[in-house]
Amino acid sequence: MVKIKPKQTQRLVTARVLRKVATAMLPFYRKIAGNSSYAADWTTAVVSADLDLMGRLLARISTLARVENYGTNGIGYFISFPFPLPVAFYTNGTTIPPGTVQFTFSTAAHRSIARAVIPLYRELSVNNSFAESLAAAIRRRDRGAVTAMVRSLVTADSLKSVTIEESGIALLFRTRFSKYPYRNLLFQEMM
Repeated sequence: MVKIKPKQTQRLVTARVLRKVATAMLPFYRKIAGNSSYAADWTTAVVSADLDLMGRLLARISTLARVENYGTNGIGYFISFPFPLPVAFYTNGTTIPPGTVQFTFSTAAHRSIARAVIPLYRELSVNNSFAESLAAAIRRRDRGAVTAMVRSLVTADSLKSVTIEESGIALLFRTRFSKYPYRNLLFQEMM
């Protein structure tokens, strides 16, 4: 049984939050999946921690052109979206788990993951009922329901697990393009 601290009970994801983030991120994942030079430039920005390059690349995606909260740890990236309290910021990103390696990020693995998650982000962005159901399952911490919903759309064999973390979800991928696992994350930042 998971104990929820009092502060955590106020930090609840909603369909509106999931839909806004998914709608903003969907064109980015489509660009990563469909444009090898853009994806390679994004990898360069991630590995070199070049925030200026990240900003220029994000500016080429209309839904992310005004995003100000983004970053890299050299093994992945995070793009955060502001919301009224108690949410504050809800974040999306893809990263190798910390402590595994440094300054490594595979363009081919990232493109594979982008192709895999596009159906999930598309469904979240257009189907309010689906977003409501996923948000409710996350709030209930119903891993079985969350996993079933995610796996109904993310059908890639490289998806190894789905977990609930930080009022969001973490999708663990192991692609043939990298010896390192990658995590695609949707989560609420702790303030």
